Amino acid sequence: MANIVVMGAQWGDEGKGKIVDLLTTDVSAIVRFQGGNNAGHTLVVNGKQTILHLIPSGILHPDKQCLIGNGVVLDPWVFCQEMDKLAAAGIDVSPKRLMISKKTQLIMEYHRVLDAARENFKSGSDKIGTTGRGIGPCYEDKMARIGIRAADLADEALLAHKIKKALVEKNALLHGLYGQPALDADTLLADLLPVARRLVPYLGDVSSAIQEHSATGVLFEGAQGTHLDIDHGTYPFVTSSNTVSGNAAAGSGCSPRMLERIVAIVKAYTTRVGAGPFPTEISDGPGAYMQEKGAEFGATTGRKRRCGWLDLVVLRESQRLNGPTEIALTKLDVLGGLDELRLCVAYGYQGQELAYPPQEENGMAFVEPVYETMPGWQEDISACQAYAELPQAAKNYIARIEEILGIPVRIVSVGPDRNQTIIR
Repeated sequence: MANIVVMGAQWGDEGKGKIVDLLTTDVSAIVRFQGGNNAGHTLVVNGKQTILHLIPSGILHPDKQCLIGNGVVLDPWVFCQEMDKLAAAGIDVSPKRLMISKKTQLIMEYHRVLDAARENFKSGSDKIGTTGRGIGPCYEDKMARIGIRAADLADEALLAHKIKKALVEKNALLHGLYGQPALDADTLLADLLPVARRLVPYLGDVSSAIQEHSATGVLFEGAQGTHLDIDHGTYPFVTSSNTVSGNAAAGSGCSPRMLERIVAIVKAYTTRVGAGPFPTEISDGPGAYMQEKGAEFGATTGRKRRCGWLDLVVLRESQRLNGPTEIALTKLDVLGGLDELRLCVAYGYQGQELAYPPQEENGMAFVEPVYETMPGWQEDISACQAYAELPQAAKNYIARIEEILGIPVRIVSVGPDRNQTIIR
C-alpha cells in the first residue's frame, strides 16, 4: 500500500474531507499533520452529513487508526466535544482508535481571547479574517518555546506553572493594550483539569504508530489549502502553519521518504473565505450561481465563501510547491447549467504576463486574470457513475486542466456523497 498525502491546492474548502474518507479504504491509519479547529471537513455518507474539525476524516471507517500529529494545535475542549458527538452517533472513539501525539501543542483559553482581541482591535483592510479560535497565538507560543504540549496534561503541577508563566505576558497585552479584563490562572487550570484527565489515555508516540502502519499504508490529511500556507500563501492573509505537502513529514513525525502518493484536491471553480486577494472572483452572475448551487458556506465559521472561475495560475504554483502525482477534481456538478466557463491561464502584472503568482506581498491584489473561454454543459451530472457518462463539454474541461498542469485527474467528484465519485 502506498502512503498518501491529501492536500488542498487552492484556498481551502476544496472537499478534502470527502477524498480522505474515500482513500481511507486504501490505508490502515490516518494522521492529521497541521492546523487546528479553524478547518472543517464535511463528509456525506448515504445522505448523512458529518462535520469534523480535529479528528481525522477516517474515523468513520471502524477498522482504521486516527492520529493527531505534532504539527497540529489542538483545542482540548473542542476535541472532547467532537468525540462526544461521534460517540452519540455510535462511532468508536476509544484510545485504541484515536491517538494524540505527546508533542502536539494545546490551544488554551488565553489563546482564543487574545486572538479575538487582536482582530477586534484592527480596522478595515488590516483585518486578516481569523476564525478567532486561538490558532495563531498558539503557534506563536510554540515558536517562543512557552507552549503547553499534550504530554503536559499528565503533569498537573507543570500545567499550573506553565499557565501562570504564560499569563504574565498575556494579561499585560489583554489589559494594557486591548483593554480586556485579565485572566486568572487558577480559574483556567480548574477548567482544564477535567478535560486533561480525560485526554491522558489518548496520548502516545505518533511517530512510532506511523512507523508500524507504514507497511499497510498511512494517509496524511492536510487542512486549509496551499495558498493559505504561512510561507507560500497570499501573505498576510494566510493561516499560521505550513499547509504544503512537504510539511506532512515534519508535522507528523516521519521521514519525507514515506510520502509516496500526493493527491491535490482541486475544486472545479475557486472559492475563498475571509479577506485576501482573489483574482478570479465574481460577485454576481456565475459567482452567485456557484455560491448557491455549491452551498458555499464555511464548515467551521458558516461564513459565505467568495466564488470565482478556476485559477490555473494558482494551481501551477500549487503544483511546483507540492509535487502532486494526481488531481482529485471536486464539485464538477456545480458548474452544470452555465453556458460558458472561463479558465484563468495567466496574470497580467506590471506590463508582463505571468504564469505564476507575483512573489511580492499582496501582489495578487494587483493582477488582471487572462482567461480562456470554454462551452459549458446543461446536464445534471450528479448521477454519473463512470467517466464515459459525462457530457463532452465536461470531459473537455477536465482535459484542458490536465493539459495545462501536466497532472492527471484521477478522481472526479460529482456530488457530496461518498458514492458520487468517479475513479478513472
